[in-house]
Amino acid sequence: MDGILGLLPIILMFVIFYFLLIRPQQKKQKQVQQMQADLQKGNRIITIGGLHGTIHAIDEGTVVLTVNDGTKMTFDRSAVREVLNQD
Repeated sequence: MDGILGLLPIILMFVIFYFLLIRPQQKKQKQVQQMQADLQKGNRIITIGGLHGTIHAIDEGTVVLTVNDGTKMTFDRSAVREVLNQD
């Protein structure tokens, strides 16, 4: 009985750690993966480097962005941080 009571604070700390840190991070990661899976041609996006552009072409692992001056750049799909609109 004393062994269980001795482990109780450690178990309680792990449960609190899970609900305050691990679970929210997993939820955020799922949202980012879903956003990257839902990318479509014509979406205006921001990359993790801060580049703003419009998706010109897309395939499984890469996206081709067109920036304001017409330049086309290729990025990994995982480099997309945010979608500005869902046109």
